[in-house]
Amino acid sequence: MFNKESETKEMVRKKYAEIARQGKEENAASCCGSGGCSTEVYNIMTDNYDQLEGYHSDADLGLGCGLPTEFAGIKTGNTVVDLGSGAGNDCFVARNACGPEGKVIGIDFTTEMVQKARQNAEKLGLNNVEFREGDIENMPIGAQVADVVVSNCVLNLVPNKKAVFSEVFRILKSGGHFSISDIVLTGKLPDKLLQAAEMYAGCVSGAIEKDQYMEHIQEAGFEAVKIQKEKPILIPRDILSQYLSEDEIDQFLNSPPSIQSITVYGRKPSEQKCVPGGGCC
Repeated sequence: MFNKESETKEMVRKKYAEIARQGKEENAASCCGSGGCSTEVYNIMTDNYDQLEGYHSDADLGLGCGLPTEFAGIKTGNTVVDLGSGAGNDCFVARNACGPEGKVIGIDFTTEMVQKARQNAEKLGLNNVEFREGDIENMPIGAQVADVVVSNCVLNLVPNKKAVFSEVFRILKSGGHFSISDIVLTGKLPDKLLQAAEMYAGCVSGAIEKDQYMEHIQEAGFEAVKIQKEKPILIPRDILSQYLSEDEIDQFLNSPPSIQSITVYGRKPSEQKCVPGGGCC
């Protein structure tokens, strides 16, 4: 089902357009907001934003898998870019950190999400938070613009993750850095989960091996790469029952956790190294 990148993107776009039209309560009862796929009344990925200044519940659709803005080291006056900005949740937290002197740019390829984010920004009266519709594999933003890049549970939805990290390198200023929360694999998922469209839009089957993920970051040219936080993601039995037999579920649940949420940091070298696609060659 996922051998064609364009088909994958269109599936994700349709699913997240549907999510944009839902409320947080509906999303929070699902796996990463991907639809009513669990009867458990909590989201299996997301962390609690309540303690972060700048948080606005109207912009929180319960779609994240970490708190990248908490680890991003955003300073007053910074320009921050949020990849897959959704309804604007992380952008508004970032705006609180960079202040009125800074600027926040959110990028999302779902029209409905961009519209929702713009409405939220208008309600909050924020004139230095901007939302652009575009593909993070080919970002609608110039080279060496951002001091900080953040993203929350988005790259796992993108077929060409290597291209995204090359774009992050391109748009960051020399010495700039990113803090990205994402889903990675530390073992093999059952084929039936890998083939499930709902599980792809739910941030699980689109994930890649953790080592491969970290290699993409290194290959893009980043330094000081480190994992800032990690936690296992446990898929509830009622979700698994939609795709696996009882024996397959028991085998999966009795194996070591194979899905993790990580928040990873990387810095663009202060002395520009020419990396293909990095905006300097």
